[in-house]
Amino acid sequence: MRVISGKARGIQLKTPEGLKTRPTADRVKEALFSIIQFDVPCARVLDLFGGTGQLGIEALSRGAKSAVFVDEGQKACALIRENLGRTKLEQDAKVICGDYMQFLQNCREKFDIVLLDPPYAEVFLENSLKKLTEIDILESGGIIVAERPVDKALTLDFPGYTRSRDYKYGITLLTLYRKE
Repeated sequence: MRVISGKARGIQLKTPEGLKTRPTADRVKEALFSIIQFDVPCARVLDLFGGTGQLGIEALSRGAKSAVFVDEGQKACALIRENLGRTKLEQDAKVICGDYMQFLQNCREKFDIVLLDPPYAEVFLENSLKKLTEIDILESGGIIVAERPVDKALTLDFPGYTRSRDYKYGITLLTLYRKE
């Protein structure tokens, strides 16, 4: 796993041991950032299920202004910090070790891009999408990117948000919601 483009291009990111964290495949990550490439420069990014930090780090490398990483696992938070150090992007980042829903309920920051790549087998994706569209932390025109497996239906539409088509990459689907 590596940073694909930008100022940290080519730097290898450390991955976790075991199967608890499932990093986004480089092919999917490259496709995702091709889709949102014009939204990334100067964006404030929320990587809500940080894992390794690779999505938020990719955004920072491509010119995002800042990134907040949230993960409830202590080991994941340590790994995000280590990967930020490897890429020398820690000055523009904040790592929050805690529950995603609690973070959303207490968040007073505004973001331009929210990246959602939660554990596939859980209802975290649906719950986080519902909460994100209920609270006011996304700027007008901001984007929520939802990653999920192809066999997981996502039929949710939200008032005030335009949903994109599903982008399929192997066994992974990406769906974008843009705040109107």
